[in-house]
Amino acid sequence: MPTEGDKRPGDSQNDLSGSSRDVVQAGSVSGDIHFHQVAASGPSGPVPRQLPADLNTFVNRSDELGQLNAVLADRNGGRIVVSVHVVAGTAGAGKTSLVLHWAHQVKDQFPDGQLFVNLRGYDPGEPVTAAQALQRFLRALGVAPAEVPQDVDDAAAMYRSLIADRRVMIFLDNAATVGQVRPLLPGGGDSLVVVTSRSRLAGLSVRDGARRITLGTLPEPEAVALLRAVTRGYRPEEDGDQLVELARLCARLPLALRIAAERAASHPHMRLDDLISDLRDESALWDALSTGIDDEAEAIRTVFTWSYRALPTHSARLFRLLGLHPGAAFSLPAAAALGEATPSRTRQLLDDLVGAHLLEQTAPDRFQFHDLLRAYATDLAQAEELSDQRQAARRRVLSWYLHTADAAQTWLYPSEDHLPLPGPLPQVTPLVFTDYNAAADWSEREQGNFLPVVRAAARDGMDETAWQLATILWFARPASSSERDWLEVGRVGLEAATRREDQRAQTRLLINMGIAHRALNNFSEGLDALERAVTLAHSSQSRFDEAQALNLIGLIYLRQRELDLAEAHFGRAMFAFRDLAHVQRAATALSNIASTRLSAGRLPEAASVIDEALAAHRALADRGGEGNLLRIAAALRLEEGDADAARRSIDQALDIALALRDHTREGFWLLTLGDIQRTTADYGDALTSYQRSAMLHRRLGDRSREALAWRGTGQTYAAMDRHGEATAFHRQAMAVHRDLGDTWQLALELDHLAAAAHPEDSGTARGHWSEALTHLTPYTDPRATSLRSRIQGLLTQAAG
Repeated sequence: MPTEGDKRPGDSQNDLSGSSRDVVQAGSVSGDIHFHQVAASGPSGPVPRQLPADLNTFVNRSDELGQLNAVLADRNGGRIVVSVHVVAGTAGAGKTSLVLHWAHQVKDQFPDGQLFVNLRGYDPGEPVTAAQALQRFLRALGVAPAEVPQDVDDAAAMYRSLIADRRVMIFLDNAATVGQVRPLLPGGGDSLVVVTSRSRLAGLSVRDGARRITLGTLPEPEAVALLRAVTRGYRPEEDGDQLVELARLCARLPLALRIAAERAASHPHMRLDDLISDLRDESALWDALSTGIDDEAEAIRTVFTWSYRALPTHSARLFRLLGLHPGAAFSLPAAAALGEATPSRTRQLLDDLVGAHLLEQTAPDRFQFHDLLRAYATDLAQAEELSDQRQAARRRVLSWYLHTADAAQTWLYPSEDHLPLPGPLPQVTPLVFTDYNAAADWSEREQGNFLPVVRAAARDGMDETAWQLATILWFARPASSSERDWLEVGRVGLEAATRREDQRAQTRLLINMGIAHRALNNFSEGLDALERAVTLAHSSQSRFDEAQALNLIGLIYLRQRELDLAEAHFGRAMFAFRDLAHVQRAATALSNIASTRLSAGRLPEAASVIDEALAAHRALADRGGEGNLLRIAAALRLEEGDADAARRSIDQALDIALALRDHTREGFWLLTLGDIQRTTADYGDALTSYQRSAMLHRRLGDRSREALAWRGTGQTYAAMDRHGEATAFHRQAMAVHRDLGDTWQLALELDHLAAAAHPEDSGTARGHWSEALTHLTPYTDPRATSLRSRIQGLLTQAAG
């Protein structure tokens, strides 16, 4: 259950990656101490390396490779003249293979990295939107998940800013529309965008100056060369006329040629004439069934069917059932659930499909289709599987995801209650994880399937499974993901729960949506969700859920500094939890009451409940809760003037944060350590604490708390009589609080900024204090009243 210091409930292992761009040099306080904040948008950020692996047997396309090489040769003063290129061509023409092969050849010319996204514009499932692609790119460029703007225009502006001074290759694969592409284009600079599409995307040429390379079918000699390259070493040298005929039957399309060549290579003792005869017969059948679409599409479907019919029965069935998987990529265990087979048997069948070039293996035990083959497999499932069989397969794979996610929750959120679930369906073997890292690895690999899986359950009328998945996936998300990633999952689950008129399910999902919105600083949306949860929980007499929602509403009011409302909600939650004999939750609500009283400056009232709450958390072995109380106690002791007691408490708290590998708590509690060190004139240590806090909060995406670390830094420099540096940090913090609309923190920052400026510029100081008073007007708690009185006195003194 969340407290003020938590970002996510139960998030005790929120590991971070990447390198700090904040540098602190601290030694003797009489020497130089430098704390530099380098903007996250600087070119020193992470270098993404997102290109998929190159093909092992790429041949030909020398003319097109020459055209792509000319892109880099055509420069003006070392800069690329045309930054957007579209490689267009029919399905199966090898657009992705061509660009990927070329990209690997020239990637060293883009020292700031390569970005890649498959936009899945022609996939049977949902295409990737520009907003989704921007989220992926921004994270790859070092933006914390919570920092990614929700609005697509704002996200695109941030993206353009980040790559403006970088030289990055951006590969946008399988785009269907200009709308998918345009927000992903740089605003200028020396980056290069290459787009593949079946469409000409003429709008990019007209408005964005894109050049187009049109990829047709392979010339006959190159088509034959591709056949020879794939079959070399598996078959004797074939007659050239036979290979020409095979290439013609494949419409000289690389995808079809590779599939045909793989079949020829896997049957080295079968005469090529017989293979050609089979394919010719298949072609004649498709001519009779022609739908009137273009010759290339008919040819490639002919090759698909020819290869599919050559599969063993069980491999063929798995192929078509895989067309029912909700996401574009899938794991071996998920395939086993679809196919009603053991993992070892499924691996054999998948090897058959990979060997036939009908499936691509992307990592150990992970696979994906070419979009044409996925559509073909889906069509086969509709045509050759009975409706009941298709539904049963979907239920099996959704059961696998449901129970595997539940197993992941055991490690990722061990303190959270599990949903009561029916057992897995027969022939479904969910994964069991041996430790936290195994569960986290699964979560990161499968995150892209979470939304498609929930949507599939809702679309197929399995509303109970849909809301259960949405609820459990809240606790099975990667620690590195943003709450924003889950909101659409939650919305689909909430709609499913509403259709079932399941009030308890709706309440659970609304509570999680409230937590997500609070973490994203969407306070009005969070309050709306949580107030709906309170109403539903009350009407269904679920006091536990009602108390949870009340506690969370209190946390939003605490962040907004509506302290009386916050304490009232915490109190209601605490009494409800006590009535329910839920000691841990009651202790957490009591901790939040202590934090609220401390924030208000009501120190004796805060002290009166700290010991009780701390004893409760220790009795429950709730180390996170214990650490939070120790942090509150440290801040209280510091205000009371007992720095030694404060230091003992915060050291114990930080030991707990480090033991839990919890960077959210560590970053927050370091602020209190820095305050203690500054008070005791340990300025170098204080700057080090604030620096690490700022670094952690930047990576976590918490701008407000990062600004608090800058405030502490400014106060430390002011204490060292280095007012210029103090002013710079306070201004930086002030800008963030103003941008976030946090008037209380803005007023505090203006006060500190005025104090830093006062010795040298009393006029500027008076202006800051005057503005601070305007922001303090709504607040009536003792701390705000005291601050207002002090500032008024300072202004009176300055005027005199």
